[in-house]
Amino acid sequence: MSVRAGLAGTAALVLAAVAAGPAVGAPAAPDGHGRHEATRAAVRAAVADGVPGVTATARDRSGTRNITEGVGDLRTGAPRGAHDRYRVGSITKTFTATVLLRLEAEGRLSLDDTVDRWLPGVVRGHGHDGRRITLRQLLNHTSGVYSYTADEGFGRAHFLKDGFFAHRYDTLRPEDLVRIAMAHRPDFAPGTSWQYSNTNYVLAGMVIERVTGHSYAHEIRERILRPLHLTATSLPGTRVTVAHPSGRAYSKLSDKTTGPVYDVTELNPSLASSAGEMVSDSADLNRFYTALLRGRLLPPRQLAEMRTTVRTGSPGIGYGLGLMDRRLSCGVHVWGHDGGIHGSSSAATTTADGRHALAFNFNGDWAGDADAVVEAEYCGR
Repeated sequence: MSVRAGLAGTAALVLAAVAAGPAVGAPAAPDGHGRHEATRAAVRAAVADGVPGVTATARDRSGTRNITEGVGDLRTGAPRGAHDRYRVGSITKTFTATVLLRLEAEGRLSLDDTVDRWLPGVVRGHGHDGRRITLRQLLNHTSGVYSYTADEGFGRAHFLKDGFFAHRYDTLRPEDLVRIAMAHRPDFAPGTSWQYSNTNYVLAGMVIERVTGHSYAHEIRERILRPLHLTATSLPGTRVTVAHPSGRAYSKLSDKTTGPVYDVTELNPSLASSAGEMVSDSADLNRFYTALLRGRLLPPRQLAEMRTTVRTGSPGIGYGLGLMDRRLSCGVHVWGHDGGIHGSSSAATTTADGRHALAFNFNGDWAGDADAVVEAEYCGR
């Protein structure tokens, strides 16, 4: 099951990855051959359901395999490519959280610091108070801070047809996004509940800049992308195109799943900031989550903090610090994150030991069952 962001009129997914090996008494995971076929079938089903095309990469003890289905370009009929780059949406959050945890490991901040310590006066208005919210509560979505993407005006301007085509190239600053959120009441008092909020991670990116003197994008590049040689991964800032190789991205730009399909490939990703700006490919995402879960990016204490989850209200799904934990039907746990942004729905998952990883992308945001692909890869026969 997926945890969805509160976006007005968009099918952007936020969910659910997550990991660790069969629980005691759980059904055994299937052999590799059966799993491969199950994953291919789930990918074909997504295309039959209406997704223009799917690209997926899985890696386990038997090696790496690429699965593609459908088209990357509806106009030309060009197929999806195994090495397509795509907008990963909220998968960005794991990268942002990793940088903050690295800064904690270096003694430059504490997750128990208040937001106000680093961003004085920024989180104020209509009951919001950054003096009562910790950095940890930002990262695990227990802050109660309203998500700017749930604002009706923002939704009309950026996720529905007329607004999108009028504003797709607009540049939005992090401060602009936070200001939208501050015009609303908090969802709840800090630490008393859970609610996914993109504003939390915009604030986390602003904290990174305040602590380091560099943008969150610079810190992600220096601390993660370069050491892991993630050459297909980028933080485009205000660049509106996706680097090649890549296909196109498609959306209904509506709260309905019927009606015309629009090419939404070009957009200014500043509307997502440190909550969802990034571009990557499936191989890079597998490499990142494998390295993260194997302890190559964080010391043991910080990795344990990242994997300490809170309840989300969805059975079998817990949310850590930019990392989600999900128990699958066969008892396997997988860790990771999903992400949605205009015309692009993605998921990246790995087992806790990093030995089995899957990342994939749908180039349409209104159809397809991402959960079924994850289930097929780890549990299918």
